[in-house]
Amino acid sequence: MIERIAGLRSRICVAFATGFYLSYIPVTFFETVGRPRSTPANWKGAGFVGTLEGWAMLYLLPTQPVQYAATVAAAILAACWVSGEAERGLGTKDDPRIIIDEIVGYWVTVAFLPRKAAVLALGFLLFRFFDSVKLPPYRWLERLPGGFGVVMDDVGAGIAANLVLRVLYPSA
Repeated sequence: MIERIAGLRSRICVAFATGFYLSYIPVTFFETVGRPRSTPANWKGAGFVGTLEGWAMLYLLPTQPVQYAATVAAAILAACWVSGEAERGLGTKDDPRIIIDEIVGYWVTVAFLPRKAAVLALGFLLFRFFDSVKLPPYRWLERLPGGFGVVMDDVGAGIAANLVLRVLYPSA
């Protein structure tokens, strides 16, 4: 009975961590047809899908700053736990299909900025850039154990992107 519950918990966490399996689409596609030579070796496309999902889900979050901060903080903690469980369920450290980290990372990117199309689109591009290049110091966050290592480097990339957006949009 306990094993059944653990298996169910693992499957639920994998569903949440993979954006209800949306991340499987690009990963499976590139595994099937191959990755174009011009793309980096570790690029599977799932992070792109996760960031798009984060943008789409942004409109479900509160707009008031205190409620937004509390919601995103809770989501980050939940994402850490879910990612750790999903790693065990998928049998891989920081599996590319785990995209919940990109979702919360994008929410950090656009935190406390106007929800205008230009800001959100540039935030998308900046977050994808910072998440891809993994600059120090947030690159070191990947070394944290379990789900914290999966999520916190994306939170770091989100903070870096948010700071750049604040420089570009000082009135925000």
